[in-house]
Amino acid sequence: MNEDPYDLPEHLQFTLRPVGVMRSPYRVHAGTPRQPAASAETGGEEEGRIVLKRGLQNLLQDLRGFSHVWVLFWFHHSRGWNHTVKPPRDTEFRGLYATRSPHRPNAIGLSLVELKNVQGRTLTIGAHDILDGSPILDIKPYVPYADSAPDARAGWVDDVDAAPDRASR
Repeated sequence: MNEDPYDLPEHLQFTLRPVGVMRSPYRVHAGTPRQPAASAETGGEEEGRIVLKRGLQNLLQDLRGFSHVWVLFWFHHSRGWNHTVKPPRDTEFRGLYATRSPHRPNAIGLSLVELKNVQGRTLTIGAHDILDGSPILDIKPYVPYADSAPDARAGWVDDVDAAPDRASR
C-alpha cells in the first residue's frame, strides 16, 4: 500500500481563542525589532504590556518570580507566506521553516521576553518584538533546565555570523 504518512485530514482546522492582547509602542512592522534580543542590543528597551481578558487574572497566579516568559501570539498583520524567504541578515533565500519570518502558513509568533511585573491581569515585559494589538494565544514560564540548550547550533545563521563581511549585511 502506498499511503502518505501524513494522515491528518485536509479539512482539519483549529479554533484559537486569544487570552489577551499586546499593548506596545510598536504599531507597524517598520521600526519594530526583529527579535526581542535584537531590541535590547540596539538600546530598544521599550516595555510592553500584555493584558489578559477579564476573568483570566488567576492564570497569572505564581508567575511572579520567573524572570522570563515565552509569549505565543498571532501575527495579525501577516500577508500570506512563501516557501522561501530572504532573511534580513542574509543574501540567500532560505526555506521558510529555517527562518523566523512572521509570514507563515499559521501566523503564530513565539518570543522569549523578560517579565518585569505582574499586576492584576497585566504583565509588564521588557524588550520585545510584538506589535500593538497582537492577539496573545498563550504565556509559558521560561524554565532554564528545560528551555536552555547550551550546545545548540544555529545552522546557516552561524555561517552568516562568522562571515568576514557581516558588518555590510
